[in-house]
Amino acid sequence: MEDEMEKVTSSSSNNEEAEAEAALQKKHLSMLDRLSKRHPTKSTTTSTEPPTESTSSFLSRFSQLKSSIESHLSESQFISSSDPSHLKSHFDKISQSISDLEKLVAQSSYFLPSYDVRSSLKTVSDFKRTLDNLSSELIPKKKFSFKNKATKVVAESKQSITPVLDSVQSSFTVRDSPGFRNKTGEVLIGEFKESEFGEFTVSDLDSCEVRIIGCVRALFVHRLKNCRVYVGPVTGSILIEEVEGCVFVIASHQIRIHGAKRSDFYLRVRSRPIVEDCIGVRFAPYCLSYRGIEGDLHGAGLDVETGNWANVDDFRWLRAVQSPNWSILPENERAEIVDISNSECRKEEI
Repeated sequence: MEDEMEKVTSSSSNNEEAEAEAALQKKHLSMLDRLSKRHPTKSTTTSTEPPTESTSSFLSRFSQLKSSIESHLSESQFISSSDPSHLKSHFDKISQSISDLEKLVAQSSYFLPSYDVRSSLKTVSDFKRTLDNLSSELIPKKKFSFKNKATKVVAESKQSITPVLDSVQSSFTVRDSPGFRNKTGEVLIGEFKESEFGEFTVSDLDSCEVRIIGCVRALFVHRLKNCRVYVGPVTGSILIEEVEGCVFVIASHQIRIHGAKRSDFYLRVRSRPIVEDCIGVRFAPYCLSYRGIEGDLHGAGLDVETGNWANVDDFRWLRAVQSPNWSILPENERAEIVDISNSECRKEEI
């Protein structure tokens, strides 16, 4: 009798385990189906695109580019002593390779585990810091001036552009790239129509409006309050930190936001936007216009709307439910198209 009861108990237990396993498998397949519908098939025309959308193929490509950059960085001291006149072009090639690596991460981030994204971004950041240090060490610095530049930067309200270093401590690496700094209540206009500009910094502004027409390679934004920032396509990445009460209309391959409060972001982005330590941030699709923006977006590989403006990753929110730190901006509160073609900017109220 006891043997029969043991058999019945064992059979019941096996059935429960089988049912639980089947339910788990069904749940897993359902999740995969939702993910496949959530992320549209990506174009394969970009040279840095991984051959297949898998973590292993990404890591293989990432490792190849990483080794190449490390090799070129290690050659810098030798080039400096043997042929210093080639240093600038050498560093330019390394900078472009780092940008390619960053784009690879951006294009792959939507299917990568969060750990791989963070680790890869740290590698990119370390490469940039190393290149900056080598450049500062091996190439004498020259005072920045727009007088001999092919591109022209103008601004209203007697603004000026200077390579002033930020004195306030920040988690950003302090950069001496050209940009707008330390302004209050001004309209600041940057025009880069002839070719892609390099890195550009916008920092320590209060109640200002920033308009950047044309393409830049990278944009760094920090310590802004009550500002409006309208930016054409950024071919690399945008890094934003410590902003409050602001509106951003920006397009880039990768956008990272840290320490933002009560701000709205109108985005076009190839990868999932990343937020960290943010409160009350809202997102909507890109709505900028100026003469020639279609060509600029096409040249930057940002002419196609991916819908990633709504696929935000909150690195401080690890639960399965929606993060309370960000939300979709309601349609009835969104701006219409913002046109910055003329100095008298025509735009809807935001």
